[in-house]
Amino acid sequence: MFTDREIITVKSGDGGDGMTSFMRFKGKASGGPDGGDGGDGGDVYFVGDASKSSLIDFKFEKKFRAGDGERGDSNNCHGRNGADTVIRVPAGTVIKDFESGRIMADVYYDGQKVKIAAGGKGGKGNARFTTSRRHTPHFSQKGEQTPPHKLILELKVIADVGLVGFPNVGKSTILSKISGAKPKIANYHFTTISPNLGVVSHYDESFVVADIPGLIEGAAEGAGLGHDFLRHIERTRMLVHVVDVSGVEGRDPVDDFEKINKELAEYSETLAALPAVVVLNKCDIAGAEKNLAAFKKKYGRKYSLFPCSAITGEGLRAALDEVWNVLKTLPPAAPVEFEPFEYEKPDENGFEIEKDEDGAFVVIGPLVDMLIRNVVVSDYQSLAYMQSILKDKGVIKELKRLGAKDGDVVVIGDVEFDFID
Repeated sequence: MFTDREIITVKSGDGGDGMTSFMRFKGKASGGPDGGDGGDGGDVYFVGDASKSSLIDFKFEKKFRAGDGERGDSNNCHGRNGADTVIRVPAGTVIKDFESGRIMADVYYDGQKVKIAAGGKGGKGNARFTTSRRHTPHFSQKGEQTPPHKLILELKVIADVGLVGFPNVGKSTILSKISGAKPKIANYHFTTISPNLGVVSHYDESFVVADIPGLIEGAAEGAGLGHDFLRHIERTRMLVHVVDVSGVEGRDPVDDFEKINKELAEYSETLAALPAVVVLNKCDIAGAEKNLAAFKKKYGRKYSLFPCSAITGEGLRAALDEVWNVLKTLPPAAPVEFEPFEYEKPDENGFEIEKDEDGAFVVIGPLVDMLIRNVVVSDYQSLAYMQSILKDKGVIKELKRLGAKDGDVVVIGDVEFDFID
């Protein structure tokens, strides 16, 4: 089964908590603080794998999580870092953020490794909170928690040349003639239900051709296979239009060609502007001469036209020569150009203050999340540390500006305090 678009969820590892611990000597129950830091959480990476050709693995496995950092230990021992998670995807996979739709990475090359989600930082042990005035801190820091992220994986086939055309015009047969590919071939529409790739040897050179499943009118709006396979043409350097010039299916070859160009232009102006060669297939069928003459009259000056027979192979060599001559003038294929998007960690100094229905001042935001990690409410020194932070970061000043008076309730996290000016 071929799958080229899947939605998955990834989560980097949480940071391990710092340790609250004190050295112990014979005859002395409590020495100096020696609590170690927690380990960092593992990262989530994606790696390109040229041996994979589909996203089928992600149809059955949707959730990926890196290892959490371990808690710090006594004697200033640092907790072990969490294990990274490495997700292997086919080369040519574009990774997007589900919420915004923005591109995070284009895993274009075999072996390319991209970090998508960073692990949480480990919390500091109590040994890290000693100061000249605080000799025995009885508190440590919790590890940083990381949120899950929903991602879209889209596979865009990497090929130099894309074969496009209506269903049953002979694209798969042509691919089988010019390369070692063995696509499924039959005399009915949509024999090809997934892109087929073939490597074409042309004298001492070679290039990759993709047989794109047949397009139909309305494909740019999602009709038929629509967007599912139009995306696979986006990476190609040029197009080869395959047109059934015999008219045996009752369609007009000129009309077919114009409809395909219209669908390409509506999907992407960049695609419509790609260099193109036109292969007029099935010239060996009786009655094709009239349609061939009409097509040449209409497009003979604008496009390079190559009458051929995919069954016998007649005319294909001349078409390949022209394709190679065009490819030599084009820049090499390259990853998608995009503005990098990555998940940003919130500013730990940010906060907002709201007033609830009971008149209490509720402090929310990243600063509160940081304080929850750092503060042990039952410890006097830890509370003093929190009060110092609230003053330094402007929370007390903002509470006064909003009208807080002595005795008013202030809520930070799950803890309520009486405001004292």
